[in-house]
Amino acid sequence: MRASSNALILAATALVGLAGMLPAVGGPIMRALQPFRFAAQSHAASRQVAIVEMDARSVAEIRQWPWPRRHYAKVVDELREAGAATIVFDVDFSSASNPIDDRAFAAALQRAEGKVTLPTFGQQAGARDLRTLDALPLDLFRAHAALASVSFSPDVDGLVRSLPFATITAGTPRPSLSAYIAARAGVADVDYPVDFSIDPDTIPRLSFVAVERGAFDPAIVRGRNILIGATAIEMGDRYPAPLRGVLPGVTIQALGAETLLRGVPVRGTPLATFALALLLCVPGLRARRRDVAAGVFAVGLVSLTVVVLAAQRWLAIYFPLGLGWLMLSTGGCLFVARDIFRRFRTGRLYDEATGLPNQRALVSQSGNRAGVACVVQLTNLEELSAVFDTMQVAQGIVRTAERLRLCSAYDVVYRVRSHQLALLMPTHEIVEDQLATLRTLLLQPVEIAGRKVDIAVALGVAEDGDMAAAALAAGDAAAAGLFWRRAALNRDRLENAVSLMGELDVAIAAGQIEVHYQPKLSLATDRIASVEALVRWRHPARGFVSPGAFVPLAEQSDRIEPLTLHVLERVIGDAARWRAAGHEVTAAINISAKLLDAPAFIAAVDQLLDTAPVAPEALIFEVTESAAMSDPTIARATLHHFRDRGVAISMDDYGTGQSTLSYLRELPLSELKIDRSFVQFAHERQSDAKLVRSTIDLAHALGLKVVAEGIEDAENLAFLRAANCDYAQGYFIDRPMPFDALVVRLGKLSGSVKPNAPAGNRARAE
Repeated sequence: MRASSNALILAATALVGLAGMLPAVGGPIMRALQPFRFAAQSHAASRQVAIVEMDARSVAEIRQWPWPRRHYAKVVDELREAGAATIVFDVDFSSASNPIDDRAFAAALQRAEGKVTLPTFGQQAGARDLRTLDALPLDLFRAHAALASVSFSPDVDGLVRSLPFATITAGTPRPSLSAYIAARAGVADVDYPVDFSIDPDTIPRLSFVAVERGAFDPAIVRGRNILIGATAIEMGDRYPAPLRGVLPGVTIQALGAETLLRGVPVRGTPLATFALALLLCVPGLRARRRDVAAGVFAVGLVSLTVVVLAAQRWLAIYFPLGLGWLMLSTGGCLFVARDIFRRFRTGRLYDEATGLPNQRALVSQSGNRAGVACVVQLTNLEELSAVFDTMQVAQGIVRTAERLRLCSAYDVVYRVRSHQLALLMPTHEIVEDQLATLRTLLLQPVEIAGRKVDIAVALGVAEDGDMAAAALAAGDAAAAGLFWRRAALNRDRLENAVSLMGELDVAIAAGQIEVHYQPKLSLATDRIASVEALVRWRHPARGFVSPGAFVPLAEQSDRIEPLTLHVLERVIGDAARWRAAGHEVTAAINISAKLLDAPAFIAAVDQLLDTAPVAPEALIFEVTESAAMSDPTIARATLHHFRDRGVAISMDDYGTGQSTLSYLRELPLSELKIDRSFVQFAHERQSDAKLVRSTIDLAHALGLKVVAEGIEDAENLAFLRAANCDYAQGYFIDRPMPFDALVVRLGKLSGSVKPNAPAGNRARAE
């Protein structure tokens, strides 16, 4: 695809180049670039040519026009005596004047012994008479002088860019003044480009009257070719030229002579510029990035310019620069247009952050590809986003996608939502085997910003290729804390989820809501000193319903209050039973942020505490940072109220919010729970270790206990012991368990632990 578009761009560039060779297209471009071309290599004249100016000073002093020819005679004598190599006039001597002055001038020409050249030229007969009349010097003068042509024609825009090698006057080919001075032969009516990069101000100049009086430095004349012509504005012999503005005709003749003295200019074939420009386009088109391509095309323009100008300066070959610029500019613009189109298409079909194909790309390909639909839901994306910046999170997602590609039927992984990836798995392999391979790959941490990080995932699979059903199954798997779940073919799951809350009140009344307990290990005694109460729903028809599926819905539908009171009542009863068995273990209950400003809930809790068979000191209310900070005044008052009653207050998921030291000081906290995202790799990463240690030291300085959650392995636990952490909680310590299993666990003589689950990719059970 890319190669074919490159070929099209090259073809279009070549067509533009061919069009640029046409005078109607390339001419204006060439003329527009000429000032730059000359300015880029502006240099001084060789000083082999000098000008005797018929300037304003001379006009003012002679005060007569035409000038009496005795003045010219005197100037010729002065220049001859000063050692001029040649004396070339750009002055009309075709008509007779005062006979005495004419004879004086003829005598001066004779004394010059052939060093003087007089001009011939052709002019239009009249305004309506298009015939050309040739003007030659008088016969009296031609006897002792050479003849040269001063004719030249401006371009269509009125600027003079070239001079002829020779013209035909009176039926005889005659060299131009510039060709005569430089002793260059040429064909009549064939012109050459004048090098206007020569600075005309560096040509030596003498005033006509100063030469006539002998008031000049002979060194300026000796051995040089002398051009005599009008430079005074009132004489009117002036022409516009590229870069240099309006110049006297004699100055243009001098620049022409300087050009030929360096060598005969040659107009290079446009095909050479065409081929070079086309060749220089190729590296730019092969670039993958716009900025790189822009640099390559810029280098191409510079390289082309350097080659063309070098050929002009050192070889006197004039290749068309505008053609090359036109082609490279065209190639660059077409590249940019293609890049913009691709970026637009990429913006529509690819995720901006990761570069992965998006939902639109999946839909566009859905009719062309078949396989087992698999949606991978990132279940800890929020936690990752709290720890890493957007680019780093995207980096983790890309690395996860790279692993998923190993099992993709088409080697394509789509990012269909911010927290979901999708792929098609081959139909010729058993789904369970493919998922086993995926699990092995995904259990390995990925590296983000130098840190090894778990990307927790849950998978949904639809064997009929239905991505929507697979996405729903992935959500169910995440809610259930499972690695994967197969999508059912029926579509009533969404309706059931919506109606789930309608059954919650019945479930509470029917005793379907269970409470499981996850132990917290006291690192000082190696015994279980506390537990966290986690709600579970055993639905008679649906089976196990994960808290992730109904707790958020309960909060949204204002059913979180009866659910929390039910859990609290159950925990109080269970705590009384295990305490009666001799286990002085506290129990922590999660309190939703929405309940901290609910008077009815506070009153109901007070009533439960008043009638509880256990002291309030046996209970811990866990609130998240966001709960404590959403309305600090009300939260502080409510938490102080419970703390005054003897209930301990714990701040859950510490480190993921925006808490300040003032909150730690003002809230009636008993403990901090450090979020697992900081704990799980603290034994491997120095930065995490410093954060955990400093948090522990800060908490202890404030008189608080510290709970580290998310303990996954023995090394992590050993680090926390060395850091003087108070409690550890996680799958390595124990999984959540029902009351009976907890009592058995508490009955053991020691609280020592052993691994209960492999470290790696786990869904947190709540």
